[in-house]
Amino acid sequence: MHMRTGGPAMAAPEESLRRRKAGNAGAEPGSPPGTGRDPVGCSARLRAGTFWLTRIVLLRALAFIYFVAFLVAFHQNKQLIGDRGLLPCRTYLKSVQQYFRGPVGWDAVSYAPTVLWLLDWSHMDSNLDALALLGLGVSSFVLVTGCANMVLMATLWVLYMSLVNVGQIWYSFGWESQLLETGFLGIFLCPLWTLSRLPRETPPSQIVLWGFRWLIFRIMLGAGLIKIRGDRCWRDLTCMDFHYEVVLIISGNLSFLNWLTMVPSVACFDDATLGFLFPSGPGALKDRVLKLQEETARGARPTLRYGCMVRRAVHVALGVLVAWLSVPVVINLLSPTQVMNTSFNPLRIVNTYGAFGSITKERTEVILQGTASPNASLPDAVWEDYEFKCKPGDPGRRPCLISPYHHRLDWLMWFAAFQTYEHNEWIIHLAGKLLANDATALSLLALNPFKDRAPPRWVRGEHYRYKFSRPGGQHAAAGKWWVRKKIGAYFPPLSLRDLKDYFRSREWPYPEPD
Repeated sequence: MHMRTGGPAMAAPEESLRRRKAGNAGAEPGSPPGTGRDPVGCSARLRAGTFWLTRIVLLRALAFIYFVAFLVAFHQNKQLIGDRGLLPCRTYLKSVQQYFRGPVGWDAVSYAPTVLWLLDWSHMDSNLDALALLGLGVSSFVLVTGCANMVLMATLWVLYMSLVNVGQIWYSFGWESQLLETGFLGIFLCPLWTLSRLPRETPPSQIVLWGFRWLIFRIMLGAGLIKIRGDRCWRDLTCMDFHYEVVLIISGNLSFLNWLTMVPSVACFDDATLGFLFPSGPGALKDRVLKLQEETARGARPTLRYGCMVRRAVHVALGVLVAWLSVPVVINLLSPTQVMNTSFNPLRIVNTYGAFGSITKERTEVILQGTASPNASLPDAVWEDYEFKCKPGDPGRRPCLISPYHHRLDWLMWFAAFQTYEHNEWIIHLAGKLLANDATALSLLALNPFKDRAPPRWVRGEHYRYKFSRPGGQHAAAGKWWVRKKIGAYFPPLSLRDLKDYFRSREWPYPEPD
């Protein structure tokens, strides 16, 4: 028995094949067979080399970091740099003004660029809250909608720069400058006014995209070089024995640094790569981007208007500015005496980065204690520990996981343990506030042993060495995460009366006991 080629047995397959060919007549070379749209999450039909979706992902990622940063500012700035903060920014601005000997002028403003120069200093808490809340509002809008323009992104940058430049030691770390540099580039990624997610006449600038790539290159190169030059354990491959005792991006030890570092990396991926993040379907973003790509492939380009020409000129000027400001950064990277996390201009547009040039092999902590005893030197005086929100204290308390949120006081307490209290005057200011049961300062702590009681008569700082308990060991069996051993005194017992002249000489508000 044999089958005839033109018989009924072949008719149905041939007809089906003709239908499939007809359905694929307009398909692009290399595209998969089929007449329907891409299944959800598939980016195969998107062409490589365009960055419409990349811009949306990048802006949302940047807005998320801004949101976290302004949330931290709203919750903590009043206690740290407010009217009755540990390092009041009003006092700082006055010192800058006095240094330049006169009314607020260009020298003072260029030294500490901040909109607070223009505001009423008699209500600094309200000013700080206003900046943080405005930043939260704008960043929330960009995060939720994926829409932004130069005005909104410039607003976020100016607001955060205004906080960083009066934040003093609380804002003195590399991730602050890194956010400002990333945010500055984000301004030029957007159209001037429109809030369209796909503004046809303003595609993402290649110059700005390369600015982001240059940023992530410097971050990675700087971090690598500072390690090779800074600590022998990196060359011996033993630093990791200490570096990852807690997974950094989860623990939140480094604020939003790890999350922020991922943001400029997004500029390395085009629409074809990131398309899986967006749903498919008629009218969806992927479908609209595909149409834009098809128009470009046919040679259809938007009319070159005056605004587009100005925009291109601005981008070229941005490229020249970044290149010029990168000169000292490159010199620093090549230098055997490389400095990490440094800004070479007050606006922090282009900075040098580098983390963990040296690794601490042990962890020391300052534990603040108070007592109600009238005589701090009595052997039977009962000293009770204050607990911070996210730093080792009680050995039985589990390490916190807060990433990407950041407790600035807890972070600085860790640095204070490397030095003496003479290098960290704010810790004496904090001790004075604890002696007064100051509610504002105590809001930064997790446990006040004198809550609903009279304030302590004395406060002292004790120095301890901490390490993780070993799994299966006696401390772990007893429910203790940490093993600690006392090193000695960090600062001696202090009473509120002892600190009166100290506070007056530094123009700090004298705390009155509640």
